[in-house]
Formats: sequence, C-alpha cells, structure tokens
Amino acid sequence: MTKELPSDQKPDIENPDIESSRAPLLEHLKELRSRLIWAMLALATGTLVCYFFSEPLYNILLKPLLNEAQIVRGKVDFELIYTAPLEVFFVRLKLALFAGLFVSFPVMAWQAYAFIAPGLYKNEKYAFMPFLVAAPVMFTTGATFVYMVMLPLISRFALGFEQAGGDGIAAIVPQIKVSEYLSLVMALMVAFGLSFQLPVVLGLLGKAGIVSSSALRKGRKYALVGILAVSAVFTPPDIISQIVLTVPVYGLYEISIWIVALMEKKAAEEEEARA
Repeated sequence: MTKELPSDQKPDIENPDIESSRAPLLEHLKELRSRLIWAMLALATGTLVCYFFSEPLYNILLKPLLNEAQIVRGKVDFELIYTAPLEVFFVRLKLALFAGLFVSFPVMAWQAYAFIAPGLYKNEKYAFMPFLVAAPVMFTTGATFVYMVMLPLISRFALGFEQAGGDGIAAIVPQIKVSEYLSLVMALMVAFGLSFQLPVVLGLLGKAGIVSSSALRKGRKYALVGILAVSAVFTPPDIISQIVLTVPVYGLYEISIWIVALMEKKAAEEEEARA
C-alpha cells in the first residue's frame, strides 16, 4: 500500500514548468546562503583582526587634527574626551567594523560576482569585471581624499573658534568627544567614497544603455547644481571646502561622459563589424 503525499507536495501535472523550476530555485537559494555565509565570515574575520589594530588606526585618523592643532597653537597640546564608561571600547569596535569592511570587501565582492556570474554571457563577464575592480579603487580614492584634504580643512575651521582667556575674556577651548570625531571621519569617508563612484555608476548605466553621453552632456548644469548641494551638506559652511569637493566630483562627471562615449563608440564598431 503506497502512502499518499500531502496535497502541497504532489507534483503539479497541469503546470510542469513550475515543477521543473522548483529544483533550480532551491539550488540557487542554497548557493545564495553559502555565498552570504562566506561573506559574513570574511567580514567577521576582518573586523576581529582590525580590532587589535584599532588603537593605532584611530591615532592615524587623529593625525590631521593634531597637525592643525600644532599649526594653530604652535605646539601639540590637544586632548579628546569621552563621557561614557564604554565609549572608547565601542569607538574601537565601530572603527574595527569599518576597517574590516575595507579588508573583507574583495572577498565579499567576489562572492557576489561568483553568484551572478553563471547567469552572464562570456562577453558580459568581461564587461562587468572592470567595474568590479574600479568600485573599491574609487571608494579608497575618495576616502584618501578625505584624509589628505578634507580633514585638515575641517580641523583648521573647527580650531579657528578657539579663544584664549584673560583680561576679562572667557577662554573658549574645544572638547571634542572620541566618538564624535570618529563619526565625522566615517561620515565624510562614506560620503566621498560614494561620490567617487560616479564614473562607475554612470559607466554601468551607459553600458546598459540607460544613459547616453549626449544626455550627460545636456545635464551638465543639473549635475553641477546637484554636486554643489551635496558639497554644502557634507562640508563645513565655507566656500573653500565646498569648492574642494565640487571640483573633483565634477571632474569625475566629465570623465564619466568620456567613458560612456568610448563605450558607445566601441559598441557601434562591434555592431558595424557584425553587419
């Protein structure tokens, strides 16, 4: 006597396409779970390793502030404060997670690419690889720009409000919290890192045929207004800092136009060769 299967487990004879697609779907879900596990393990390992270097990493991030303090005061005499018992611990943990994301990004990006690669044609794989490499490079370039250019500017601007006391004048001394400084640095690095992704994003959109070089040329004035608006949000309220952000990002916009135009030219040549 055969055991009858429940109704929800019986094969769908009237819809064989559903039955044929069920197994591949489960396989894709298993592979996705495996890729996510490897990506999370890479992030956890990177974070753990970076935690042991979190103190020297934080001191490296403090260098621009200390350098500007030395210029303003003539000597290195600067202190940061913390107002919660575990504030420094959580700051180090947050910094370790941020640095661990940088360290583990190649593994995470490869896991994402390995998951979608089987669904791509050979020429699509070759077309996608440059963007996969360019994304972390451009993000690192943006973060480096923050460290080398923006942090000294912001530190000089902030320390400019100091006031020496005496002769009936109250002293105004900055008391910067450890956590607030790291939050500022991370916010700026993420903002600039994402802003420097402009050629990558527009290049992908151009490759997909969503945008064209002519449309990007026509949208120059709108792009400039948008970049100025973003720079006003993420920089100190002075025109110099806004220009420092606007100039490189707008330069990347112009580079994006050139990249999309080259893609269009290559696609036209390939189409002509096939014809």
